[in-house]
Amino acid sequence: MKENRGMSRRLKNGDESALEEIMQRYMPLVASVIFNIGRGTLKKEDIEEAVTDTFITFWKNRDKVDDTTLKGYLCCIAKTKAFDKLDTIKKEIMLDIDEVNAEDEFSLEGNIEQKEINHVLGEIVNELGKPDSEIVIRYYFYYQRISDIADILGMSSDNVKVRLHRARAKIRKALEERGYQQ
Repeated sequence: MKENRGMSRRLKNGDESALEEIMQRYMPLVASVIFNIGRGTLKKEDIEEAVTDTFITFWKNRDKVDDTTLKGYLCCIAKTKAFDKLDTIKKEIMLDIDEVNAEDEFSLEGNIEQKEINHVLGEIVNELGKPDSEIVIRYYFYYQRISDIADILGMSSDNVKVRLHRARAKIRKALEERGYQQ
């Protein structure tokens, strides 16, 4: 790439002005990569943090860069940082299904029954295995669109729809086997 000629040499020599030039040139691209991966899940602050982490990682690994791979290397780091951020958020947000309250807060019986159903549902969803359990969680708990789930998991939208349909059937069957009726 003509615009990156000599940039890797400057980076390897610790020239911080080279990093500033790269940031100015590629920040919109890096932010776009992270935004597209985290669409609907990552907040503006999360995206900004992932962008910053991308350039920090890039700087720490500047000796691995050459002029022809600079842009691709940045995009790979950005992709990794976006998925890292999604994993972090997933761990923070992951619902503890046992803590979901029944609608009637004053009914002890209702709370116990709802907690039991939520616990059973959690077990069933976990038994689905990956990627089906992840699809169900993203769709029903994170309210992500099928197209976004497909992008994140690297599947087609049709494949996600089929897996979601089959997962619902498995959940319904498992609930009936455990004595829960519709």
